[in-house]
Amino acid sequence: MPEKWAMIGLHTPKLEARDHHGRRYRVGERPRELTGLPRAAMLWACWLPMLLVGTMQYAFGAAIPGLLAAGHDLADLCWTLAAWAVLQAGAGLPSAHLRQHDRTGPRAMLITGGFLCAAGVLSLGQGVLAGYAALGGIGAGLVYAACTSTTEKWFPENPAARVGIVTGAFAYGATPFVIALTLAPRHVEAGLTAFAPALLVAVTGCGLLIADPPRHWWPAHVDHHRWARANPPAAREFSVTEALRTPALAVMAASLFCAAAVSLFDAAFLALLAAPLSPVAAIALFVATNGAGRTLAMAIAARLGRRRTLRWVVTVQAAGQVLLLIGIEQASAGWLVAGATIAGAGGGAFYPLFAALARESFGQHRSIEVHGLVYSAKAVSGVVGIGLGWVALATWGAPVALALAAVLSLGSAVLCGRWHRPGFPKTLPTAKP
Repeated sequence: MPEKWAMIGLHTPKLEARDHHGRRYRVGERPRELTGLPRAAMLWACWLPMLLVGTMQYAFGAAIPGLLAAGHDLADLCWTLAAWAVLQAGAGLPSAHLRQHDRTGPRAMLITGGFLCAAGVLSLGQGVLAGYAALGGIGAGLVYAACTSTTEKWFPENPAARVGIVTGAFAYGATPFVIALTLAPRHVEAGLTAFAPALLVAVTGCGLLIADPPRHWWPAHVDHHRWARANPPAAREFSVTEALRTPALAVMAASLFCAAAVSLFDAAFLALLAAPLSPVAAIALFVATNGAGRTLAMAIAARLGRRRTLRWVVTVQAAGQVLLLIGIEQASAGWLVAGATIAGAGGGAFYPLFAALARESFGQHRSIEVHGLVYSAKAVSGVVGIGLGWVALATWGAPVALALAAVLSLGSAVLCGRWHRPGFPKTLPTAKP
């Protein structure tokens, strides 16, 4: 591993290293010397905006009864959330491109996203659905991209686990809002109007704190020699164009589409499905486990492997749909709550796993951009899981819609089994006798 020492300022030695795979490490600069803050502060400055902005997706279903009471049409509300999901995921790819090529910093992206999200929430509070979908969707996409990419840059030695913490907040942060909206549906619009300025202050305040480390920065307390030996890279560094030409990327995107469509269906309609039974417990547990499951899945993946864990996660999500179906058919609050918990545990954990697999498969140099490409499949999931999901519910009823959701989630598991890392053989050669 070739190494070269340089000096930063008067006191801090900087080590520039490259391992035998060509990966580069810039070692020696302490976070406080670069930003005046500890590295943990960057993590929590990314965590809080995700905690607040995720309510726009995961608390919307709980807000539907109150919005219906305010005079909105159910079909309009469903397609509004579908459009929000399309724009939120669709903003991911151009945002990732800008971040990957250092054409914008996290500060500008997060502050812009905060203003757009606050405007979207305020629009919904005033009954303007289009404003929520357009402004809120794009703003949430900017916040998501800024927070996940910044976290990955500051924690290069274990980005998957830290990104799991940040994306987990995107889901479980909605739990208190879900409870409040379910218990007091008549105050939904007033609550949204009050929440908008609080969201703006918190997100923009975090935006003023965060910054990127230098390119290839590496934490001084982590031995990069040992890490390099324990973490073999992808077969090579793929550009976005090269990644698009591989079957692996298409399989990953198709698998994420299937899994995300089911997760979005549950997030949008669980409040309606649970209304006759136990809506508060079911929705709160779904949202809480949806977020917590992301951190747990990354810990399990460290032992079992990411692809195997991903197959289990989407299979668990399918099992949750079956339990929800049983709960609705038998009018059992217990089965419904169990189904919501299981569906939540599987319905969010796949997101950080896909991010880790994109990095593992296509290399680190373009990992943010390639993952943005895979994540953009969620845009199609919004149309299918929410828009067409509503059509399925209205046409065939909850049992058929949940059965289709279970099949779709199992389809994601099947696709996971057909995926393999590009550039590596599918099977190991047989040893000669």
